[in-house]
Amino acid sequence: MADMASVCVFCGANFGRREAYVDAARHFGRQIARRGLRLVYGGANVGLMGAIADAALNEGGEVFGVMPQALMAREIGHTGITRLEVTPDMHTRKARLAELSDAFVALPGGLGTLEETFEVWTWGQLGFHRKPVGLLNTGGYYDALTTFLAHAVGEEFVQMAHRDMLVVNADGDALLDGLAAYEPPTVEKWIGLAQI
Repeated sequence: MADMASVCVFCGANFGRREAYVDAARHFGRQIARRGLRLVYGGANVGLMGAIADAALNEGGEVFGVMPQALMAREIGHTGITRLEVTPDMHTRKARLAELSDAFVALPGGLGTLEETFEVWTWGQLGFHRKPVGLLNTGGYYDALTTFLAHAVGEEFVQMAHRDMLVVNADGDALLDGLAAYEPPTVEKWIGLAQI
């Protein structure tokens, strides 16, 4: 079982095309706060990032943001959150987000959201941490990705145990329950190593 006090959320700095994405971000922020969990995120006041932070704050939750100096200079840092850390670069930002968090969730987002999610998932696969990683699949946003992951398993580049490390749910409460119940796999990353 994962011992969760802080949940890191990766999500878009844009709102996306559908209002459902914003609604889901706000709802998830409230759910995190209601469970007494701390929201950890990238520190922005724009897009889904700003929406989830404001929703958690409005529900009385703690919100920690971590943002690189280069983005602070663009004036998108959320100065109304519980704590905003400024780092010298993106690498330091991602390391701090990982240190501060007990679980990771991707809401709909773009390239940065995908990159951050795959990085922490890969760290778990390699045994660098034992923290759960999930996708909030709002409106089927991640359906095509889960189809591709099934293809990667079928082509023997990903083990099913490692695919199953990624907790996927369209319901925020069910997703948080799944993260809390997470047990990391004990299989090796490499498939067919003895054949090499």
